[in-house]
Order: sequence, then structure tokens, then C-alpha cells
Amino acid sequence: MQSHTPAGRATPRPGTSENPPAAVAGPGGNCSPTTLIAPGRGAAVAMPPPPDPPGGSAAVEPQRAAGHPGAPPVEPGPIDLAARLREYGRLAAARTWRGTFAEYYELCRQRPQLARLSHARVFDMLTAAGVGRSDRGPTEYAFFAADLFGLERTLDQIYDYFGAAAKRLEVRKRILLLMGPVGGGKSTIVSLLKRGLEAHSRGADGAVYGIADCPMHEEPLHLLPAELRAEVLAKDGIHVEGDLCPYCRWRCRQEWAGDVGAVPVERLTFSEKDRLGIGTFSPSDEKSQDISELVGSVDLATVGRYGAESDPRAYRFDGEFNIANRGLMEFVEMLKCQEEFLYGLLTLSQEQSIKTSRFAMIYADLVVVAHTNEAEYQSFVANPKNEALRDRIILVKVPYNLRIKDEMRIYGKLLGEGGALGVHCAPHALEVAATFAVLTRLRESKKAGMSLIKKLRLYDGESVEGFGAADVRELQEEAEQAGGGRGEPVEGMGGISPRYVINRLSSAVSRQGCRCLTPLEALRALKDGLEQHTGLDRQAREAYLNLIYETRKEYDEIAKTQVHKAFVYSFEDSARTLFDNYLDNALAYWNRAKLADPITGEDVEPDEKLMRSIEEQIGVADNVKRAFREEMLVRISALARRGERFDYRSHERLREALEKKLFSDLRNIVKITTSVKTPDADQLRRINEVCARLVAEHGYCTICANELVQYVGQLLAR
Repeated sequence: MQSHTPAGRATPRPGTSENPPAAVAGPGGNCSPTTLIAPGRGAAVAMPPPPDPPGGSAAVEPQRAAGHPGAPPVEPGPIDLAARLREYGRLAAARTWRGTFAEYYELCRQRPQLARLSHARVFDMLTAAGVGRSDRGPTEYAFFAADLFGLERTLDQIYDYFGAAAKRLEVRKRILLLMGPVGGGKSTIVSLLKRGLEAHSRGADGAVYGIADCPMHEEPLHLLPAELRAEVLAKDGIHVEGDLCPYCRWRCRQEWAGDVGAVPVERLTFSEKDRLGIGTFSPSDEKSQDISELVGSVDLATVGRYGAESDPRAYRFDGEFNIANRGLMEFVEMLKCQEEFLYGLLTLSQEQSIKTSRFAMIYADLVVVAHTNEAEYQSFVANPKNEALRDRIILVKVPYNLRIKDEMRIYGKLLGEGGALGVHCAPHALEVAATFAVLTRLRESKKAGMSLIKKLRLYDGESVEGFGAADVRELQEEAEQAGGGRGEPVEGMGGISPRYVINRLSSAVSRQGCRCLTPLEALRALKDGLEQHTGLDRQAREAYLNLIYETRKEYDEIAKTQVHKAFVYSFEDSARTLFDNYLDNALAYWNRAKLADPITGEDVEPDEKLMRSIEEQIGVADNVKRAFREEMLVRISALARRGERFDYRSHERLREALEKKLFSDLRNIVKITTSVKTPDADQLRRINEVCARLVAEHGYCTICANELVQYVGQLLAR
């Protein structure tokens, strides 16, 4: 028997391919991003690359992302269409393989992973893309990295589910149900898994083979009699599970006359469009939808030809369960379905079988990923009739983001995908939108001194005076217990969705004549949209308007800081010089020493007036100045032991004090320059210099730079 392996074979049979393509990695591989719109903090937004042409480029670039198969680097100039079409045909031919069961079994002997089940296939796909584990930070999954942000806990649970299911543990007989608010990313997760499986099946590592012309793309190893499977496992290490579908059982008896070794086998490429290995079911009108959409139906037009409805040739194995065999099926809004559809999931999940009329149980190996919202899930759980199905569900919550940085990445990605070309996004525009959105999702804390703004900063990883990492965990536990106890959404399961924010920002940038999306324009768009938001009652609308006001106050401070920094020719150098001066005097104060005057060289006492002018900016009283200076020196010593350098950013309160001192010294100059309605020549020169500095060093354009200076002038004039 001739050996045919994907890695390399003897002379190929007529009609077979050369070596199948190399493995395809998951999302997050080496893809060249496309910058379409700048984000809120002034840097570029990295966008996912455009998809491959049909057939992908698996053979060309083995490390290409599976969820986002990217095209090769685009050369300048017009496309050579004839060459690209030839390349497309070559790649498609490279994925073609047709042989006999005997040849396929030889492949399995050399690569037992070809016999893996659907859950193991998904797990291997996720793992091959790259999984970065860290003792300090969350686990990073390259497969999802380009599309999902801030869902570390959710992705951990999904990866763990597939990891356990890949080992053929009992968890694989459960339905994976994603539950969360609208626009939270449930559909995105499933879509990535589906697109990833399609691309993964095009690579060598994800190769899938099936009995030729089988409507359920049957695993060829099901041809092995049950009596031989234990021996196959013991001697060749090949695990076989499942039985032939009725159609292949009939063909084995009638068409192949029991000659199992000669049964034709072909390589499969999963495709949702071709209804092969990837399925999607969505509930619709109860009167027009029936269970045949899941399990197939009798083809009445052929019953007369074959003589009986129980003849498998007269049955259409085209239900979503059938066509998704060996792969994955998405169950959209599962809990909105009629009960009869949910009953079909009972046997599929527990027995891994499909029950249809006229036939015995039909084995099916597929991953079922469903999604729903919290209200539907709570109603489902409360109904005792659903106890059996509830016990067959693995629930994974998909909440909204609670971190500004991750929320901004979502907006940058979606605005870029929308093609907002020619529109500049001012620094902090996406930041203020994200701040408002996250504030709507947070719950008030009973912790003393804890406001929503402070909670927001703690969640975002910023340091807040008087609070630390332990407080973050306490806040999260408090919010979860409070939501569950009163039947209200827990933190992250309610509030404004990213979809609403993107709709409003898209409306703002699409206005005629809009060349720059500024923070004030973003807030104005979000505020105007609340009147049109159908999901808000009067009380919620008023609460959200108050949060718009809180966000505006936060932005006012950011805006003043930006302009103050721009007024200093080199803010960093000025801050560092002031810091060094303060530090020298603080050390001399602590050591009860004197300093050398930089001009006369004489020994002088530490400059208490300078130190107090800085410390008073953050409310350090005279009676605690010694403790403040001591705490700073202890920080210097701790960093020095770790080999780290102490600078003015290393101490949050000292950094704030230095900035306020610099701004205080500049306040009158900034106020007079920016708030005057008719500036003189010198004031106009200063304004132009500030705007130029904002453009050159801080990511502004001329439009948003001028607007920022004018706005800060209005704030200071109040």
C-alpha cells in the first residue's frame, strides 16, 4: 500500500495534490496593520489586515493568522490579476487530496492527530496561534488579540473549556453558552472561531478528511468495526469514536460491497458558505420554522424512486447539525427558540447523537456555541422545565469592558474598519467617549472615599491616593455581590454598549465638512443620542447626562494640562529640573546638611520656601512635610535596591505637585494669552507657538489644536 502523507509522499496519484499547505496560525500573527484613523491619545490605531482572497495564503505564509488570514505584502502598482488568479488556483489545488481508506489509515498511523475530535481541533487551533502566560498579568491569546480587548476572564474560561473537552472529558458533552449584554462581543467570539476553523482546515496542521460524497462529511475511521477499535488504539495509537451515518452505512453494503479499504476518502475544507463543517442556526417565525432546519428532512420527491421514507437516499441530511458535523455550529439567541429545538440539543449534547424520524440515533461530533442575553437566561433558569438542558450548559459571561484603554482599542478598531478616511481623531476624543461608556457600567461603591471616577481610574490601572490593588479586588467583589443580591445586572453587564458609542461617533465624523473628531464633538454626539436611545427610561437618561457632565469635568483638567505643557518649550526638561532641585533640597533637609550655592559656591541651608511651594500644591500640611519627604526617600531607596532609577514620574503625588507648581507659575501667562478676544502681536505669536507645539509633539491637527487653546482660554476666563 502506497503511503500518502501531507508532509511528503511518493509519486502522487493522478488527481492528487502535492504537499498540502503549511499550518496556519490563529489571529494575532505577523500581519501588517493599516492605519485609518488616529485614536484618542494621538497614536495610530492598528487595524486588522484585509482578508485573503478565496483559498487563503496558507502555503505561502505558515504563521499567518487563522481568524484573519492576511494577503501577502502589497507591491506598489496595479495588480497582476492573471498571476494572482494562477496563484489562487495553485493554492486551491494544493489542498486537494483524494485516495482510499487504506491510504488514509496510513496517514493516521503517521499522524494520529488526524483522528482528533472537533473540540480538540478547536483547542489545537487556539494553542497554535500562541498563548502567552504570565505570573503577573493576564494570559494573552494571540488568536483573539486583534479583535477582542478586556475580556481576559472570558477568554480564559473558553480556552479552559476547549482544553478539557480536547482530552475527551465529560465537559465536551456540554453546550458552550455565551451570555452578556448586546454589543459585548459574543457574536465576535463565535465569528472568530468559525473563520478560524475555516482557515485552520486549509493548513496541514488543521487538515480534515472525510468519506467522499458523504452529506455529513463522515470521519473515515468510522468504517472500522467496533471489534477492531481497541486493537487499533493499542497498536497504532489511533482513537476511534462514533458510527457511520445511515447514508454511508447503506453505501458500505450496497455500493462498496463491504470492501472498506477501497472506500474513497477526500480532504475537506471547512466553509460556512459551502455549508461544510460550519453551521449557523437562528430562530425565526414559529409558524414557518421547524426542526428539519436542524436535523434534515425526508425528500418527498425521491421517495417514489427509492420506495420508502426510511431509505437514506431519500433523506436530506442538510440540517445545521448535519452540515456542522466535524466542526462548529453557532446557535444564535438559543433561548429564544421553541422548546422542540431545545429538545434536539439534549440528545446532541449528552449522547452526541441526532435523533430523526425513520432512523436510529445518528452520531455527530460538533462544537455547539450558543449565545443569549442576561434577561433571556434568567427566565430560562427560573423555569423548572429546563432543568435537564440547564445541566448540559457551560455558561461563560461576556461583559462590557471596565477599562478605558481596552474600550478605546475597540473604538479605534471599529472606526478604522468603517473607513473613516480623511477625518483626524483628536487626542483624548476616544478617551472621553470610553470614559463615559465605562462610567455607565460601574456600580456605586459603599467604600469610604470611593467615587465612580476613582473606581474608574483604579480599574484602569492608575494609582489613586489611599487605594491599591487589594481595594480593586474588594470593589469587584462588592459590585458582584450587590448586583446578584438585588437582581440587578452585575458590573459590566449593563450600561452603554460600544455599539451605541460607535454609532454616535460615526454620525459625528460623517457630517458634511467634518475634518476632525474632537473630544467636545464626541461628548456632544453622545449626549444628543441619549434622546434617541430607545432602551433608556427618564431616570436612566438623567443619570447618563450627569455622567456626561462628570466626563466633561475630567476632560477640562486634561485640556488645561495639555495647554500648560505646550506653553513650556520643553515641559519634560522643566519638570525634571524642578524635580532635581526639590530632591537635592529634600535630601539635605533629611540629612541636616547644607547645599553649595550654584553661583557663589557658599554653603546655604535647604530652600524650605521652594519645597513648601511644591508640597502645598497637593495639600501637604506643614506638620506632615517631614513624613512626606521621608516617604519619598524610602521610595528612592527601594527602587535603588531593585536597580531602578527614581524620576519625577516614580512618585504619583510628587509628579502631580511638580506639574501643578509649573502650571501655577504659568497660570497668569496662559490665562492672559488664551482668553483675550483680540490678542496683540506678542500674544498671537505665543498662541501660534503653542498650537504648533501641540501639532508637532502631541498628535493634534491645526483644527483641534486651535479649538483646544480657545476652549482652555474660556475655562480660565470663568
